[in-house]
Amino acid sequence: MIALSLAEIAEVVGGQTHDIPDPSVQVTGPVVLDSREAGPGSLFAAFVGERVDGHDYAARVVGAGAAAVLASRPVGVPAIVVDDVQAALGALARHVVARLGTTLVALTGSAGKTSTKDLIAQVLRRKAPTVFTPGSLNNEIGLPLTALTATEETKFLVLEMGARGIGHIRYLTGLTPPKVGLVLNVGSAHIGEFGGREQIAQAKGELVESLPPAEEGGAAILNADDPLVRAMASRTKAKVILFGESDEADVSAENVRLTDSGQPSFRLHTPSGASDVTMRLYGEHHVSNALAAAAVAHELGMSADEIATALSEAGSLSRWRMEVTERPDGVTVVNDAYNANPESMKAALRALAAMGKGRRTWAVLGKMAELGDEALAEHDAVGRLAVRLNVSKLVAVGGREAAWLQLGAYNEGSWGEESVHVSDAQAAVDLLRSQLRPGDVVLVKASRSVGLESVAQALLETGAEGEVVTR
Repeated sequence: MIALSLAEIAEVVGGQTHDIPDPSVQVTGPVVLDSREAGPGSLFAAFVGERVDGHDYAARVVGAGAAAVLASRPVGVPAIVVDDVQAALGALARHVVARLGTTLVALTGSAGKTSTKDLIAQVLRRKAPTVFTPGSLNNEIGLPLTALTATEETKFLVLEMGARGIGHIRYLTGLTPPKVGLVLNVGSAHIGEFGGREQIAQAKGELVESLPPAEEGGAAILNADDPLVRAMASRTKAKVILFGESDEADVSAENVRLTDSGQPSFRLHTPSGASDVTMRLYGEHHVSNALAAAAVAHELGMSADEIATALSEAGSLSRWRMEVTERPDGVTVVNDAYNANPESMKAALRALAAMGKGRRTWAVLGKMAELGDEALAEHDAVGRLAVRLNVSKLVAVGGREAAWLQLGAYNEGSWGEESVHVSDAQAAVDLLRSQLRPGDVVLVKASRSVGLESVAQALLETGAEGEVVTR
């Protein structure tokens, strides 16, 4: 974070200083939530959680060198006391972003946010210093924490924005007003909470509504192939740039194909020229993500050749997202277990089919959460798709939703042991350990709450003799 005195911070957040002998002392380190991350010059934000009260760690963090605690009550050590720590954190982020004048890029969408954010960051940082959301810390706490890591050297700030209801993105854009806004898609993620895709579109479109007008540099990057996203052009005064397969797209891909290992290759077209891309990521769905990143980068002044080179060299920066590892015995494990929704599940299955040509393929799948009344139909559809893609074996893991996955596969034409339903992750591991053969490809994917990453980790430990290669 940029250096600010405790007195300045107290004024910005509307707080009162307590037990601070010298208000001119500066916060020169990061703002942290985890007491173990506190160090010299840091500011510790004390939140009250269901199990842990951050205020209980106040003395520890100050002892570790923290300049002060941002707290909702006096804690006996230097503290700035506020009514609402979350609101204060947001106010501090808003102040820092405004003071820096950094170009802020924000993105949202139902699927692919984190992968696309990582691509944008890797492209832009070839041009200038770039700060971006780590992992998927895209909520009202994670977003300001990311913004507060920006410094005077930061040229671009890339922020992922998530939403679980109407007004969430409007709130986030109020904290960190973007100049460039990207909407990837409107899918089924969290449809149970929103009530329908139209409501999801309403929420996601709050991003483009927040942008400055075109004459002030505002730019809305929209998916030309998603009608609900394309329609958001009417909700913004910013310049509109379209990406996708549509003939009207400003940024598009030609001659899309997958390499033998399942990595997309294509010719990138932008308003400033064209250039060839071969990605290190896996699955054709990354082409759309790459086009979105390219549209952002083009708008911010990068050439087609610069963008193509960066996209060809970009990797996955966030764990458990199409993380491909090859065991010494030739078994390939694809750990995509960070999260799942119908769109990302289907994309992962298609990537598995492409990667596994001529090999046995395994889809180890679990529940997709927060689908509401659509849950049965969506799980059934994923099970059916696994069969249509000729996945060798579907292992559905967990309770009712997993049973729906397996039933969908069975009804589509799976028989015998081509699809199986097991009770939990350990049962899946036991099955795989007994049946995997050298050369097999295993995809592991489910919503975060299922914790299926443990299956991938167990498989890699099983085959750990020799060198394990992560691609």
